[in-house]
Amino acid sequence: MKKGNILVVATTFPRWKNDTEPNFVFVLSRLLSGYGHKVTALAPHFHRAKKYEVIDNVKIRRFSYFIPYKLQKLCYEGGIFGNLKKYRIAVFQLPLLVAFEFLSMARLIRKEKIDVIHAHWTVPQGFLAYLCKKLFKTRYIVTAHAGDIFPLKSKFFRFLSYLAIRNSDFCTANSTFTKNELKKILKGKEIQVIPMGVDLGLFSQKNNNPSLRKKLSLKGSFILSVGRLVEKKGISYLINAMGEVVKKFPAAKLVVVGDGPEKSNLESLTKKLNLNDNIIFTGKIENKYLPQFYATADLFVGPSIVTKSGDTEGLGVVFLEALASGTCVIGSDVGGIPDIIKHNRTGILVKQKDPRQLAEVIIKLLSNEKLRKNLAINGQKYVRQNYSWELIGKKFNELMQKIK
Repeated sequence: MKKGNILVVATTFPRWKNDTEPNFVFVLSRLLSGYGHKVTALAPHFHRAKKYEVIDNVKIRRFSYFIPYKLQKLCYEGGIFGNLKKYRIAVFQLPLLVAFEFLSMARLIRKEKIDVIHAHWTVPQGFLAYLCKKLFKTRYIVTAHAGDIFPLKSKFFRFLSYLAIRNSDFCTANSTFTKNELKKILKGKEIQVIPMGVDLGLFSQKNNNPSLRKKLSLKGSFILSVGRLVEKKGISYLINAMGEVVKKFPAAKLVVVGDGPEKSNLESLTKKLNLNDNIIFTGKIENKYLPQFYATADLFVGPSIVTKSGDTEGLGVVFLEALASGTCVIGSDVGGIPDIIKHNRTGILVKQKDPRQLAEVIIKLLSNEKLRKNLAINGQKYVRQNYSWELIGKKFNELMQKIK
């Protein structure tokens, strides 16, 4: 398929320009459009979002799955599995989401004369792509992002993922960790690791902004953490580590960017440890403002963990953004993070749930500017060579070319 009509389906997608929702599916769709493909993206509707619009040659269709629209609670602002726990109504909406997504896919396959479906996440999108292949003979690629690994303890979801992977024309995973988890479902299937990328033009050292330090009242070291405030991000362990860090660096400040269900607990922990003067919670920040935070920080820390339910970091795009910005990184040795952080070469890996070790490494790096800069330089080079969006887009386009 040199140039064809592609239907991209996902449940995580920007709702409007400069949205705080992750935009990697849209960026990849835009890149495929740049190769001459006609791309239509299908995503769940949100009550303030447009049902149809065209952005950068990508047709965007948003399907509604509940009325009134304000009560559509299943997707966005936490993701499906987080919202299922948060909202009772979301449980009822799950089968409606799947049904209306499938009907929308079927309609668009005929209307847009779709050649290939690119399904992001094995469940439900990958399974629905499998049904479309059975009914309409439409070929499909399924991409796993590790969020679809989390529900695989359920035999039912495991079976749906099995069907999606087995019958796909190509299956990709965003990290080695995700690939290995998929291999547990279906050993004989070839799975290619193609991560999501980072915009090297957007995230770079040129965004270093001294005025940001003044705005945040930073007089000492600037430690940054970015992400949704959920259990798997492990921010509580970082806050505990800060109790030791400030003994060595009293003026050091941790800036936590993001929001989520754990925010109130994290703020309470901060108060309990008397760290209010050393920890700032900014809440959500629009994506266009994030580059200056990464580039201005002295150190980026992502203390992710594996939760009791098995949920963990599939890749860690925030590490890519930090490294592309020329900032040294510390991450936990879990999930897909080791694909990005090569210990003592592109950053430093620590044990999960170990605030003492985390504090020791933070103190070590803040005390050694030369080491910090060397790790940042190596990390930036590694990201440029392996994670640029141009490279990722090229790899996915090559898969499209193989589909006949």
